[in-house]
Amino acid sequence: MHVLQQITQVSITAISLSIFFTSQSTNQIAIAAFPAPLRSKQGMVTSANPLASDAGLQMLKKGGNAVDAAVATTFAISVVEPFSAGIGGGGFLLIHQGKTGKIEALDFRERAPIKASRNMYLDAQGKVRENLSTNGHLAVGTPGTVAGLYEVHRKYGKLPWREVVQPAITLAQDGFILAPKITPRSITAQEYRKKVILANPAARKIFTRNGDYYQPGERLVQRDLAQTLTEISRNPQSFYTGGIAKAISSDMAKNGGIITLQDLKTYKPIWRNPVCGNFRNNRVCSMPPPSSGGVHLLQILNIMSDTNLQPLGWHNPDALHLLVEAMKIAYADRAKFLGDPDFVKVPVERLISPAYAKIRRQQIDMQRAKPSSEVKSADTKLNPESKIQNPKSYESQETSHLNVVDGQRNAVSLTFTINTGFGAGVVAEGTGILLNNEMDDFAIAPGVPNSFGLVGNEANAIAPRKTPLSSMTPTIITENGKLRMVTGTPGGSTIITQVLQVVLNVLEYKMNAGAAVSAPRIHHQWFPDELRVEPLGLDTMTLQELRRRGHNIVEKPFWGNANIILVNPDGFLEGATDTRGEGEPRAF
Repeated sequence: MHVLQQITQVSITAISLSIFFTSQSTNQIAIAAFPAPLRSKQGMVTSANPLASDAGLQMLKKGGNAVDAAVATTFAISVVEPFSAGIGGGGFLLIHQGKTGKIEALDFRERAPIKASRNMYLDAQGKVRENLSTNGHLAVGTPGTVAGLYEVHRKYGKLPWREVVQPAITLAQDGFILAPKITPRSITAQEYRKKVILANPAARKIFTRNGDYYQPGERLVQRDLAQTLTEISRNPQSFYTGGIAKAISSDMAKNGGIITLQDLKTYKPIWRNPVCGNFRNNRVCSMPPPSSGGVHLLQILNIMSDTNLQPLGWHNPDALHLLVEAMKIAYADRAKFLGDPDFVKVPVERLISPAYAKIRRQQIDMQRAKPSSEVKSADTKLNPESKIQNPKSYESQETSHLNVVDGQRNAVSLTFTINTGFGAGVVAEGTGILLNNEMDDFAIAPGVPNSFGLVGNEANAIAPRKTPLSSMTPTIITENGKLRMVTGTPGGSTIITQVLQVVLNVLEYKMNAGAAVSAPRIHHQWFPDELRVEPLGLDTMTLQELRRRGHNIVEKPFWGNANIILVNPDGFLEGATDTRGEGEPRAF
């Protein structure tokens, strides 16, 4: 879909839904306003790219399970969406076992190198050295994607490892035709990433020609990456102990990076217990720390749970006001409490408890929007609002999410990333691997916002082998013990609030899959103190009422690229991808 067509479609949809925001027939409106979701009883894959979804579908058709399909799709995304996610980054996944209903979480997020230090991005006066945490080799965290994919496949996959990697090898070796999303509007709007790419000879050679990105309709071939993936298909440990590891560490040593062979050799993905809570008749499970996603998804749902939103109607001012004030509270708590649980004590149980939500709900004035400076974390002694420097406002189209459900109702929800567009903007020479800039997700100094405007303090300070805090929110929801929903999205700091609204759209407003992921969204992250809305996402009267209550409303370009698979009461799977992106659901 051309970008102009995409904007027009979403805008028209926004008008359609806003006009009827007081209607009780939300589901009928949603069905009329969006393309019909894909339905199937067998298996389904949703991702940000049709070629990647095809790779996953191939595995299901060969008799593979949801894990096989998820691994194949993830490797394929690493080839066809190199600016968003890849084997040079990391991520999180949730897996649901169809027979037992058990849900597990796997952390394969990037880690700080052994030589990392608390003040590594500060000068002698304690001021941030510009761009060091985002551009170049020093910004790179130890990648975890290959280790994570191999671990989940080793434990739960059915098909041979080589077979699930092969579609990605073919896409890299033979190349693929670039769609508009592959030279994304986010990159067009952020020319500074182009300068970083051009500054790195290996990246420049792969992604540009004569100083310009390859254009839609052209074929992108990545032969070095194909060779690397072939080696991974033969021996995944080569990435951490073999020839690939040596190439990465050598490139680091030549260019001022600090990742060593020891960092790669000692990297291990971590199985964690998901965070789960109840909302209405559903059990909502998502990623625990070092992601903040699950904690704050549940925290906001708990704050909302005492209010019956459906009779108010979709995007009613009262519902929106409550939603926004709950977002502020969650992000304030995020800045204070969230970090790597292997390094700091994160009060997860307290933050996701209904009792805590009730206390926080009582602090919300339904007729007045509290300025962010008045919204405190639960422990205000070290609250960072007085120290925040130059809050940023940036929505990322990068990161990628995918969902898979198979015939036995095994399910995978997986989000992975290289952080900002094209990551650190560097490719490890000879490997084709575009490396992440996840070190920017640490609090590089107290109260200093990262690339997404998020602030943090001691809990998320840099330390050797520590995992930076994330917002990624892969989510699996069950009802009466049976799989009900698998969802997630990219979007930097907006990921949590996007998933939140998708969940509410399905469970509270009874939207189908297509409407749930494509309906207009809002976002507030405490700082900067602004309520972000999409173009034409709210009608004039609603905007006026929200402003009357004190909300600082700022219109932003469309953000996010969610996708979803529902299991309906009739047993059919129902899948959809966001109209803001280029993805398409696949099923058989």
